[in-house]
Amino acid sequence: ELSELKSAIANVKLNFMVQAGSFLAWPFLVGVPLTAAIKKVMPNFLPKALLEGILILTCLPTTVNMCVILTGAAKGNVAASLANAVMGNMMGIFATPALLMYFFGTAIELPFLKMVFKLGNKVLLPVAVGQVLRATPAKVFFTKNKKTFKSLQESILIGLVWNAFCNAFTKGLGIEVSHGFFLLGLLASLHLGSFFILFKLFSSKILNFTRGDVIAATFCTSHKTLAFGLPLLNTIFEGNPNLAAYCAPVMFIHPLQLLIGSLLASKLKEEGEE
Repeated sequence: ELSELKSAIANVKLNFMVQAGSFLAWPFLVGVPLTAAIKKVMPNFLPKALLEGILILTCLPTTVNMCVILTGAAKGNVAASLANAVMGNMMGIFATPALLMYFFGTAIELPFLKMVFKLGNKVLLPVAVGQVLRATPAKVFFTKNKKTFKSLQESILIGLVWNAFCNAFTKGLGIEVSHGFFLLGLLASLHLGSFFILFKLFSSKILNFTRGDVIAATFCTSHKTLAFGLPLLNTIFEGNPNLAAYCAPVMFIHPLQLLIGSLLASKLKEEGEE
């Protein structure tokens, strides 16, 4: 409902905390300390490029669709989840390149403004075209064929993931099998741990959020996007020999978020019905 979406956008406290979690807490309180700890405890175990890939992952915005779907499945505030998914990915066009410039500096050859312009063409332009089409008879056609377009959207996303995996396996991820298993375990633990910590944080009586808001905020803040992340990395690190290793954490965490999120959503739904 439009009224619910307006109310969600007006919830400044919730939205601020979600976006601050995505673009500040994740990179500075998780990414930097985590990669530093791995270097200290297990020096030379993970390649430098893969460690950088983990740091890059923490700089990404939330998922575009998954957090919204899982919030709905868990009986959370879907409007709040949708609002933060849109805001996060719009902010990511500027915030993520800025974070990467801060962490990698001269290693990124593409100038910041040119980087933002290229990302804008890939993200903002399609959104703008979509908004224009909503004011034409195309909206009626879309409404009548909503299920078909939904399937098409999912197929395109699957195609992006498939293409990324094919490129990765053709060119190589630049990591060994042991690194892959370690990464899977690390990311699964990281996602699960962050989910429980965030759920406790947003459930604090001081914040006074509703259960629906808590669920939405937790899913949004704990997720990292693949749909926006891969085009972004391909734009920023185009031609970089470490590109495959940079993309590996993003590709690994996507199915983990879906699997773990589905299990958690089912549990949250059951708890809410008790």
